[in-house]
Amino acid sequence: MRPTLLLLHGWGFDTSLWDALAERLAHYRIVRWDRGYFGAPAEPPVEPPFVAIGHSLGAMLLADRLPAETPLIAINGFDHFTGEDAVPARVVERMRLRFTDAPDAVVTEFRARCGAPPTRSASVVPRLADDLALLATHRAAASDRPCLTLHGNADPILPETLRKTAFPGAVRTTHSEAGHLLPVTHPDWCAARIESFLC
Repeated sequence: MRPTLLLLHGWGFDTSLWDALAERLAHYRIVRWDRGYFGAPAEPPVEPPFVAIGHSLGAMLLADRLPAETPLIAINGFDHFTGEDAVPARVVERMRLRFTDAPDAVVTEFRARCGAPPTRSASVVPRLADDLALLATHRAAASDRPCLTLHGNADPILPETLRKTAFPGAVRTTHSEAGHLLPVTHPDWCAARIESFLC
């Protein structure tokens, strides 16, 4: 029996991030959660067995929300975002300060750094602000869950030290040329590695 795939996007994105990857994994049942950055949040129920797949912040959120035995695939993901081995805290603090006065500009600039176009609609500021605070301070609880991390060696968001240390014990695979939007830019590469992990 194939597991259901539970997908959760990262900060500044929505469920459309998964369109290309979901097409390549259409032989699985797929459930997409939406943080509600550009509309109403949605968390459709998901029945076991399932595997969680999170992009960027979505991986950290899923690691905290789901049972410790649930397998996790972290795409451009992390178990913490700031720290000595991660993004300097001052970077996120600058984003938070600017976000207070210019939330749409901060989201647009972040998406541009990731290689994504501007948002398609007005943002839901409180939810974005809350999750930006998580990026600044949060660390997911340690777990022995089965975990696969997929990263891009040209990621402009995550430093190499974080890509190599997030989710200790994970199986790690890195694309030599990819950036921070692997589900969008390299869906075939992601799908092949997800299939291998699930076998």
